[in-house]
Amino acid sequence: MSNYSNEGELLSSRSYYADASVQPARSNRWLYLRIKRAVDVLGSLAGLLICLVLFLVIAVLIKLEDPKGTVFFRQVRIGKDGKPFYMYKFRSMVWNAEQLLQDLIAKNEIEGAMFKIKDDPRITKVGKILRVTSLDELPQLWNVLKGDMSLVGPRPPLPREVEQYTSYDKQRLTVTPGCTGLWQVSGRNSLSFGQMVELDLYYIRNRSLWMDLKLIVKTVWVMLFPRDAY
Repeated sequence: MSNYSNEGELLSSRSYYADASVQPARSNRWLYLRIKRAVDVLGSLAGLLICLVLFLVIAVLIKLEDPKGTVFFRQVRIGKDGKPFYMYKFRSMVWNAEQLLQDLIAKNEIEGAMFKIKDDPRITKVGKILRVTSLDELPQLWNVLKGDMSLVGPRPPLPREVEQYTSYDKQRLTVTPGCTGLWQVSGRNSLSFGQMVELDLYYIRNRSLWMDLKLIVKTVWVMLFPRDAY
């Protein structure tokens, strides 16, 4: 497995999408994609403005618990057609979480190209609340506004996860990744990697403005009544 010590070098690469045989599904949906982008821009702008005070409160709480770390966490993710980008979240872990990761790899509780453990010792008290309510994801509205992400789409994977992808799995990379999607509202961390892939591919084959709207509404419900996030 490659070790990406230079994030700038990774971001400057044109694509991480090496398998040319995997083609985007329904690439002729020109009108849908244009309307979807307009909804993304308007929705992310509205969300950032509405949540401004909440952002400030969360920032203060994060710094009070762990002053050494930053408020925001920036991480390289892989987007549409394998293009790397920086994804933003509220920091929910201790400041040196990345250095501690190698000692926890063996405790991974999700099969496949993902890493999750329910009682991750790196998560702060404030971070646990942010994760359960999915409030740590709110800064991704900035990624949506920039065009790196959409409000709805597959979860953007890490480079080390994509290294383990098969050609079948790489079909997830044929569309713009999203803040929420079928995986997030269908069980999230209680599902396996294979189940996540199948849900994402179902979305890619059947996506529409109506489906996007339903997933956004379901996401709000999941945030208000969380069950499977950690």
